[in-house]
Amino acid sequence: MRTILLALIALLPNLLLAQNRPNVIFIISDDHTSQAISAYGSKLAQTPNIDRIAKEGAILYNNIVSNSICGPSRATLLTGKYSHVNGYKFNERQFDISQPVFPEELQKSGYQTAWIGKMHLGSLPHGFDYLNILPGHGSYYNSDFVNSKNETHRYEGYVTDVITRLSKEWLESRDKNKPFFIVVGHKATHRSWLPSLQDLGAYDNVTFPIPDTFYDTYQDRIAAHDQDMSIEKTMLLAEDLKVNPDYNSKSGWSSYNRFTPEQKAQFKAYYDKVEADFTQKKLTGKALTEWKFQRYMRDYLATAKSLDRNIGELLEYLDQTGLSKNTVVVYTSDQGFYLGEHGWFDKRFIYEESLKTPFVIRYPGVIKAGTKVNQVVSNVDWAPTLLNIMNTKIPSTFQGHSFLPLLTGKTSGWKSESYYHYYEYPEPHHVYPHFGIRTDRYTLAKFYGTKNFWELYDIKNDPKNLHNLYNDKRYAKVINDLKKKLVEQIKLVKDDEALPLVD
Repeated sequence: MRTILLALIALLPNLLLAQNRPNVIFIISDDHTSQAISAYGSKLAQTPNIDRIAKEGAILYNNIVSNSICGPSRATLLTGKYSHVNGYKFNERQFDISQPVFPEELQKSGYQTAWIGKMHLGSLPHGFDYLNILPGHGSYYNSDFVNSKNETHRYEGYVTDVITRLSKEWLESRDKNKPFFIVVGHKATHRSWLPSLQDLGAYDNVTFPIPDTFYDTYQDRIAAHDQDMSIEKTMLLAEDLKVNPDYNSKSGWSSYNRFTPEQKAQFKAYYDKVEADFTQKKLTGKALTEWKFQRYMRDYLATAKSLDRNIGELLEYLDQTGLSKNTVVVYTSDQGFYLGEHGWFDKRFIYEESLKTPFVIRYPGVIKAGTKVNQVVSNVDWAPTLLNIMNTKIPSTFQGHSFLPLLTGKTSGWKSESYYHYYEYPEPHHVYPHFGIRTDRYTLAKFYGTKNFWELYDIKNDPKNLHNLYNDKRYAKVINDLKKKLVEQIKLVKDDEALPLVD
């Protein structure tokens, strides 16, 4: 008995530490841009629940990604490493599960871990006590989910609602004696933007302003000119905008063939009216392009509406259960997205709308309400920050750094610059591969492959990245200094593919 008592006394500090360590809910959506979030000043839609996290905690204004594409962004979250190191440079590959991921460190330190919803890595990484994830992109309606045992089950309902329900069920059934970490991964707002039935037509009475760069001519910007991601030419009437869609299709991201008869009837009744309106107008040229833009915005924002509503449901659950007092809540997306700027949708570029992603975080008692962070941080810094928050050792192999000090007002010593490298070419959107550096003032990028050229943007004076200054002699010294910083970054992160391309 004496031996047992001594053992319990020895364990007591660890048990008390576990009770006081914060839980973390990390909500990550897909393609949801800050231009559609009212906390970031957007007038397009109101997002009261995302805004609540920002108001009660911190909002980051220069949170960028290291590779602006879905799967690689999540791989960087898991590993704390750049794409060239974790091996996941492109979408639709298989993530190498033999490499360390940060939730393994959490398990070692007593956390219970889970990921529910979209992961999009083609495999089931270690480090999670519970997994229930979408295969690939999943489906908006009646989607399949794959669990930790690699078993597939279909859940009826709208996927955003289902993910919230499954998350709450796990929170109810977990081991209450352990702190927890859960990733809530949403499919919304990924193409092709199928809203919940209750949100159909939510923005039909709104005429959205045409972005002032909508008819961008891409002067002096080769990559911007040669892309294939325009609303005019690339966005599809049937697949994207539901004009005469194939409701029996089983290809692509379609959920149509998964509808129950009741779901299909309601969905089809709404889009039949859209199709009738389109047919009656007989649009061509700019009128057609601008009609497509309006439909895109209505579907995208209606899809986002359920996302914010479900975030609110999760916040309410934390309040009702008392968990909100000791639970950190993060909301972010896997990268930015274009809402008609430059005439585009999608992402991929190092340009601002694609590069920057929303990030708001609430940490009661630690992060002061209303905190604003303007320093440049990257998604390679997410894992170290989360480990820091949960008082867990950060592996020396991680390439990012914790920005928890920035969240608590300690800004000295932070290097406000970060590295970027995008690879996926030519499909699906013909964006040339490129790497570069984003500082608090400039973006310098080298595009390579079938064409080789440099671009420089002064973010302070040109936040929309319209003027490539690389050939402007007045910026010769700036370019020289930025190239030195770029080479330093390339060597630091060991991107051996990029280094020979710097000229």
